[in-house]
Amino acid sequence: MATEKKESDLFKYIAAGPIDEEWGIYLTTVGYQYIKPKGHYPLSSHPESYSFQPQIGRILNEYQLVYIAAGKGYFTSKYCPKVHVQAGTMILLFPGEWHTYYPDEETGWDEYWVGFKGINIDRRVKKKFFTPEEPLHDVGISSTVVGLYHEIIKYSEQEKAGFQQLISGIVLHLLGLIYYRKLNSSFSNSNIVDKINEARIVMKANIENPVSPEEISQQLGLGYSWFRRSFKEYTGVSPARYQMQLRLTRAKELLIGSDKSISEIAYKLNYENAGQFSTAFKKHEGMTPSDFRNRNH
Repeated sequence: MATEKKESDLFKYIAAGPIDEEWGIYLTTVGYQYIKPKGHYPLSSHPESYSFQPQIGRILNEYQLVYIAAGKGYFTSKYCPKVHVQAGTMILLFPGEWHTYYPDEETGWDEYWVGFKGINIDRRVKKKFFTPEEPLHDVGISSTVVGLYHEIIKYSEQEKAGFQQLISGIVLHLLGLIYYRKLNSSFSNSNIVDKINEARIVMKANIENPVSPEEISQQLGLGYSWFRRSFKEYTGVSPARYQMQLRLTRAKELLIGSDKSISEIAYKLNYENAGQFSTAFKKHEGMTPSDFRNRNH
């Protein structure tokens, strides 16, 4: 028989030094609240910089990832009208943006959060990997996600050397999960994904004798413009660039794992000559094939 979870909370401020800031992303706070139905929210008062009254809302000077592990409630922000929040939702809060959220009185909720700052997250937001207009992300009800929050709590309480670098990696894992789910949810049409995967199978099977993207789209019964656009939206690169990356990856395998000459590798991978191969390799790897082979040997 399952033991009923008691109403409780934890709030921990995480210290960060100059080296932690130079790492590019560092944590400032972590905690949780277990709110029972019709329970008081929040359970206890936070430090002044985190003071929160749901009726008034607040503005933070950091990012926060708030995960609703159980129950349901409501969220509102400057860019997001009041919406219903279900268990399994990750809320990304942005610095300088007004927001408020609270559990439904009938259900309460289990809430975890982690706060963080740094030039690396600023850069991701600037490049629009994450935007205030899309603060809610469905990552699903997951004991693994809850476990990651508890890992942050454990290491931040121990405060061993390098703990900030370790727990910042956990935050990047959570951000990666959000981005992964976001991209894949936008391709709800499984037929499109199947076609793109078929195209990648053809490309991988013909690295040494590439089939042009136009020919692949014809084989799959697709218009080339639609195929190229959909392929790039899903993979992040055009079909031609994807093929180029496959060839360069195969080239590195041959440079390290075989005794073939540069000319032989160029011929095997269908380059016109060794010079063309060397130019393409250096452009994308920052060194010539010979330098790459010598360095890795």
